[in-house]
Amino acid sequence: MSFIRVEETSDFSFQNLPYGIFSTSDNPKHRIGVAVGEQILDLSVIKHLFTGPVLSSHHHVFDQPTLNAFMGLGYNAWREARSFIQRLLSTSEPTLRDNSDLRNRAFVPQTSATMHLPAEIGDYTDFYSSCHHATNVGIMFRGKENALMPNWLHLPVGYHGRASSVVVSGTPIRRPMGQMRPDDSKPPEYGHCKLLDFELEMAFFVGSGNALGTPIPISQAHEHIFGMVLMNDWSARDIQKWEYVPLGPFLGKSFGTTISPWVVPMEALMPFIVQNTVQDPKPLPYLLHEDPYTFDIDLFVSIKGQGMDKPTTVCKSNFKYMYWDMKQQLAHHTVNGCNVRPGDLLASGTISGPDPSSFGSMLELCWKGTKTVDLGNGNTRKFLQDGDEVIITGYCQGDGYRVGFGQCSGKVLPPLMV
Repeated sequence: MSFIRVEETSDFSFQNLPYGIFSTSDNPKHRIGVAVGEQILDLSVIKHLFTGPVLSSHHHVFDQPTLNAFMGLGYNAWREARSFIQRLLSTSEPTLRDNSDLRNRAFVPQTSATMHLPAEIGDYTDFYSSCHHATNVGIMFRGKENALMPNWLHLPVGYHGRASSVVVSGTPIRRPMGQMRPDDSKPPEYGHCKLLDFELEMAFFVGSGNALGTPIPISQAHEHIFGMVLMNDWSARDIQKWEYVPLGPFLGKSFGTTISPWVVPMEALMPFIVQNTVQDPKPLPYLLHEDPYTFDIDLFVSIKGQGMDKPTTVCKSNFKYMYWDMKQQLAHHTVNGCNVRPGDLLASGTISGPDPSSFGSMLELCWKGTKTVDLGNGNTRKFLQDGDEVIITGYCQGDGYRVGFGQCSGKVLPPLMV
């Protein structure tokens, strides 16, 4: 237990301790913090207390404006830091508990902080790893017989996204302009996206990377995965439909991707590990591992339209529905010798479950526009409207505590005509 008070329903329990980058009005410097309850522990203030075998000579990483340098120290450094922070916050440790001056300087109320992107994201890759989602979309556009493409059950399909438009929760998203062809019998037209969508996703940050030409073996992949965030990978379905052949997503995806600000370390998620999805056919040896690396994380998507008093939940899903896990994604990403670096972001792809209430996009919830989604009090949607705020939350439920991710939210702004 911690000497810091934490409510049972708080995302930021003593068992969690996620990392983030924050600033305050009286100190605009971006700095590393750890969330516990309603407080943020400022690691730049207590960096001198890290005296373990790895971190004692790397205090500088806690003075950085991003998590990249800390991520780059590797697996042993992350475990050492987490163990020390847990001990420092425990009820039996007097270092912070009994030093009122240090404690007052080290803790900042979350309500006083502005959150920023956790890392400088050099590269961003989005996978397509939910079998339920891929099957749903395949049925819509190709029919049940050809729902999954021939390669889907053999490898984690992915594409390289745009890192520059990854933004932190709370950043508005502008409805994009682009080229579309709503009527296949007529030429394409230019205008604003009419079929704007959210995508319920999660993503992980790469910690230590690999040298160019040297793949990360799946047996070691977990040592390169720093932690996880929530993600909304916004999609312009009409722009995407017209442009994606033959090379895949481009303008229909690159206009905005929102992530939650707190990075939950993998160590905090280990109590919620569950058996991997049974994969048939069995993956090739470089993708094969027997140890569980799938997690029971409850996920929720809500929409709050203009004039609505409160948001309405439109999706309840779970990360355990993923077909390809994170170790497989990272091993596949690097098997050709591609080098990943600290702060790279790898996303799950849309997370959908087996029933309609767990579908992770409006495309599925409205089934390609054939149904309406009820938001209550006469409000309905097929796709997102200007002014809609999309809110994604998620947590693991323990015995009397939660390991949560905070909020991943963004509000849709009207387009800028160009």
